[in-house]
Amino acid sequence: MSRPDSELLVIDAEADVRPSVEGARARRALLAHPVLLLVGIVLASVNMRAALASMSPLVTQVGADFGLSETSRSLLTSVPVLFLGLGALVAPWLGRRFGSEVVLFGALLLLAGGILVRVLPSVGALYGGSLLIGTAIALLNVLMPGLIKRDFPDRAASMTSVYTGAMIAGATVAAAASVPLEKAFGDSWEASLAFWSLLAVVAAVAWAPQVIIARGRTGHEVRAASSASAAVPARSVWRSALAWQVTLFMGLQSLWSYVLIAWMPTIFSDHGMSRSTAGVVFAFNNLIQVAGAFVVPVLAGRMRSQRPLIVLVTGMVAAGYVGLIVAPVAGAWVWAAVLGVGQGGAVGLALTLIVLRSGDAVTAARLSGMAQTVGYLLAAVGPFAAGAVYEATGSWTVPLSLVVGVCAVALGVGLMAARDQKV
Repeated sequence: MSRPDSELLVIDAEADVRPSVEGARARRALLAHPVLLLVGIVLASVNMRAALASMSPLVTQVGADFGLSETSRSLLTSVPVLFLGLGALVAPWLGRRFGSEVVLFGALLLLAGGILVRVLPSVGALYGGSLLIGTAIALLNVLMPGLIKRDFPDRAASMTSVYTGAMIAGATVAAAASVPLEKAFGDSWEASLAFWSLLAVVAAVAWAPQVIIARGRTGHEVRAASSASAAVPARSVWRSALAWQVTLFMGLQSLWSYVLIAWMPTIFSDHGMSRSTAGVVFAFNNLIQVAGAFVVPVLAGRMRSQRPLIVLVTGMVAAGYVGLIVAPVAGAWVWAAVLGVGQGGAVGLALTLIVLRSGDAVTAARLSGMAQTVGYLLAAVGPFAAGAVYEATGSWTVPLSLVVGVCAVALGVGLMAARDQKV
């Protein structure tokens, strides 16, 4: 029975480099202030989904004010997801060139700026701000796990729980508070969205000591010529059928999640639910994802083949989507719970498969980069396609049925990715 080291579940994007002498000295200085580092990680993590989740309950109002079609509204979610994929390509290089501390600080400022640009009174600014938000979150997504593994090598698993928990908490609070904030600011969705820039600024201020303590001494790592990296050609994962199966499962489970992030509150409100209640149900869906995200990876690590878990999580997501078609409002809380556990379990399982199907940390880092880049590019299609099909048909039945079809495809590639083999 294979069981991976839990710390390996934290994938280091810089696994094939080693720090310079100056970098190692700077990291010892950083670790001399663990509370500062912990507060900075938590506040940065809270921001990693808040800007995306805050838009979803307000997307109908935003679209109405600018006269956007349903397809155009879908781009408000698709554009950030698209740049999550593109940003993942450059994040490791930026981290090695300038140091993770500096890049994460810049990402938080970029996030705050993107949120403010998004509320300027023009359609170009609306989409331009979304682009900046996606790029900033991509940098946080890729560099944060590596930083945790680097600075907390003996507590990587527990610190990962802290950072993922903070990320989900940020999304939950933002989703639940968006409509109440809009009302509190005099029916201004601009003020409601702009409010979350304060959270990014606070996180940047809390992170600033990391930049000062490091004083630019990190970011000069030397590529390691380890036997492991020498044995795994850089392009090998892109030529592996198993790597593509893992990548497709990652992308398809991201796709069904971002369709919900973009449209779940709108689906409920289109069927008569108030926008405030729809936002709270959406927040509940985010919160309940914690259960699946924590339990499924633990179970996956105890199995040689993860096929039963693939069937479980794809089945739950498909059942939830069918529920949204059949009785969207009457069973809203049930579908939100079923979907949430399935979504959380699927993302945890996808990340675990990257580790389980990799023979070493270098391969895991390369497979992670491939899966995140291709996966987010694939996921960006989901919200856009769902909005376009809804606009063409005038009903949510067809777009939601198509996502059920996506679940069937994910089941097929997931069963192949879950075999006890290595890339």
